[in-house]
Amino acid sequence: MGARQRYLSRRNDGRSVWLNGQVVHDLIGHPAFAGTIDTIGKLLDLQDDPHVGPSLTFRSPDTGQPVNLAYLVPRSREELLQKQTAYDIWSERTFGMMSRLSDYSRSLLTGWYASRHVLGGGDGQFAEKIERYYRESRDQEWFSTTALHDPQVDRSKRSSQFDDPYTHLRIVRETEDGIVVRGAKMIATGAPYVDELLVYPYHRRPQSEERYATMFAIPAATPGVHIVCRESFASAEREDHPLSSRFDEMDAVVVFDDALIPWERVFIKDDPDAIWAVRQDPVAVALSQQPTVVRLLHKLEFVAAIGHEMAATIGAQHYLHVQEKLGELIVQVETVRALLLAAHEQAKPNPSGVWLPAVEPLTTARNLGSRFYPRAIEILQQIGAGGFMQVPSSLAERNGPLGPFLEKYYRGAEADADTRVKLFKLAWDLIGSPLASRHELYERFYSGDPVRTYASQYLGYEKQALTDAVWALAKANGRGEGSV
Repeated sequence: MGARQRYLSRRNDGRSVWLNGQVVHDLIGHPAFAGTIDTIGKLLDLQDDPHVGPSLTFRSPDTGQPVNLAYLVPRSREELLQKQTAYDIWSERTFGMMSRLSDYSRSLLTGWYASRHVLGGGDGQFAEKIERYYRESRDQEWFSTTALHDPQVDRSKRSSQFDDPYTHLRIVRETEDGIVVRGAKMIATGAPYVDELLVYPYHRRPQSEERYATMFAIPAATPGVHIVCRESFASAEREDHPLSSRFDEMDAVVVFDDALIPWERVFIKDDPDAIWAVRQDPVAVALSQQPTVVRLLHKLEFVAAIGHEMAATIGAQHYLHVQEKLGELIVQVETVRALLLAAHEQAKPNPSGVWLPAVEPLTTARNLGSRFYPRAIEILQQIGAGGFMQVPSSLAERNGPLGPFLEKYYRGAEADADTRVKLFKLAWDLIGSPLASRHELYERFYSGDPVRTYASQYLGYEKQALTDAVWALAKANGRGEGSV
C-alpha cells in the first residue's frame, strides 16, 4: 500500500468534524474537503516516486522503510540541507499556499525528541513518552497539527478568571487511565485532515494556573473531541478557482468535551515552567522555523511571478512605476532567499551534535513575512486594477454565444482571451477570494502578534556587539582616538 492509500485509509475514522451545523461523515467525498485531500494525496505520491521519493524520505532506523525527512534529526550540514530540499519540493508543488502539511509539527516533534533528556516535568517521564510517540509518528507517518491558542472570549482575563473555569482547556479530573480535559483550543489549521493533534498552551502560564499547563497528543478521532470548522473556502470549479479548489487547508476550533487523554499521551502535566521550556527549546524552534521560511519563499516567488505575467499580459511592464513595484516583489523574494541561505551557512551543531540552522536569519524572515505578504498582495491589486473586473463569470462562457466578443475584448497585449482570463482568475483567487483574505490574515498573524514578535527579536538580540563600537568611539572622542 502506497503513502497516499495509507493516508486515505485513515481519514474516515469516525472523527467528529463539524461543518455548517452537521457532522461530516465522508471527508474524502465532501466538496469542502475533497480538493485538499486530493492535493495531499498527490504530494504523498511523490514519496513513492522512484525519482523524487529519495529527496523526500530517509530510512527509518527501526523499520528500514522510507519515512518523511521532517523526522530526521540532522547530524551534519548535509542532512540539514536534505531536509530543506524536501521542504522545497512540497512547497514548490503547492506554491507556498499550504502551511500545515505537517512539516512544521513534525519538526517540532523531532526537536523535542532530540532534546528529550533536558525537557519535561517533575515526573521524569517526558523523555520516554516523547521518544515512543516520535518513533510511532515517524514510522506510521502520521499527519499532525497543533492546537495552541485559547478561544478569544475575553482577552482581558486570565484563564482562571472566567466564571466557567473550563472556558479555556484544563484538566477536569485524573483517572487510572489518564486525564479528562474540558475546554477549547484554536486555531487548529488542517485539523480535519490530520491523524494527530498536538495540544499545549502557546503563552506562558503563571504557577497559579497549573491545571491549564498541560501538554498532550491525541488522535483526531478521540471520543469527546469535536473539530468545529469555519466556513469552507473550497471550490469545485478548478478552472475558475485554481487555488480555492486545491489548497483550502481549513481552520478549526477543537472542543474537548470531557475527553480522556491516556497517560502515555500526557507529556507534561500541571507544570507551567516545563511547558515554557518546551516552547522555547532551541532545537525545536530552529528545526520548525526552517520549513516555514522555505514555504514563505515559494509563496513570495509565486506572487512575484503572477505580478510579472499580469503586467506583461496587459502591456504595463514598460511603465516605470510598474517596474518599480515588480522590483519590490523581487526584492522581497531575494531578501527571504538570502536569509534562508544565511541560516544554512551559519548553521552549526549544538552540544548534543544536532545541526541547527541559525535562528536569527529565520526569525528575521518570518517577521518580514508578516509585512512582505500584505504588501505583495497590494502590489498585485495595483497592477491589475480594474482588469480584475474584466473577466467573465466563468471560463465556460468562452464557448458560448458571446465567445467571439470575449475573444476580441478580453484578450491581452501578449495573450489571447483564454490565456488572459485564466491568469486574472488565478490572480483574483490569490488576492480577492475568501481564500485570499484568509491567507493575508494568516501571513500577518501566524507567527503571533507582529508587535510582540518584532519586540521579542529586539529583546533577544545580542546588542552588545553593535554598541561596543559606538561606545569605543564616543569615549575616544576628544582624545584623538578612534577607528580611523
